[in-house]
Amino acid sequence: MDNLREIVQKSSNIVFFGGAGVSTESNIPDFRSDNGLYVSAEKVRYAPETILSHSFFEAHTEEFYNFYRNKMIYKDAMPNAAHYALAELEKRGKLKAVITQNIDGLHQLSGSKNVLELHGSVHRNYCVDCGKSFDLDYIVGSKSLVPHCDSCSGTVRPDVVLYEEALDTEVINRAAKYISDADVLIVGGTSLVVYPAAGLVTYYKGGKLILINKSSTPFDSRADIVINDSIGKVLKSVL
Repeated sequence: MDNLREIVQKSSNIVFFGGAGVSTESNIPDFRSDNGLYVSAEKVRYAPETILSHSFFEAHTEEFYNFYRNKMIYKDAMPNAAHYALAELEKRGKLKAVITQNIDGLHQLSGSKNVLELHGSVHRNYCVDCGKSFDLDYIVGSKSLVPHCDSCSGTVRPDVVLYEEALDTEVINRAAKYISDADVLIVGGTSLVVYPAAGLVTYYKGGKLILINKSSTPFDSRADIVINDSIGKVLKSVL
């Protein structure tokens, strides 16, 4: 922790790359832990990876939305200590970008400005026919299970990257550039097993790779500092 504090204190070019573990302390379940979404959904007829796929959305839209509304939307969730610490580091001119795999929008809610969302956001939705945009309230407040466009009656879908879909090339390229240019890369709350997102870590060529995660990751041996603890606790103490 002392080493981490010193590194942060001396740097003004930090990039943070985070995953689901950043939001678990806001009571949003992750995917793969003992209490994660994949475990809690064992009794569902289809596996979460199947339900959250492009082909399933196309073929079984009602079942997709039933799962999506119950398991992926946490409208009342609030930012935790990790989110606020990152926003403060950005405010102090130390943090250049937050790159996140999360779709909950909590980084922006905590005050972070430069947030790159690799997998999209539940707060953005659009009509698949005419492209009209809708906010999260439109999805939550829809009287029908499948929300429809109020202009053309087309199906409205969340602007999130489903399985079988490619990540946004522009977002990926921007993330890779921030990471490759960073003096310090802090990776937190991610198991680093989901590709292509996890592969972004390989763009970092510096000597200050920090991994903060409750469990081990495939990149631990490459890191300069590994801390197996609460991401909120660690980042708050850095301040």
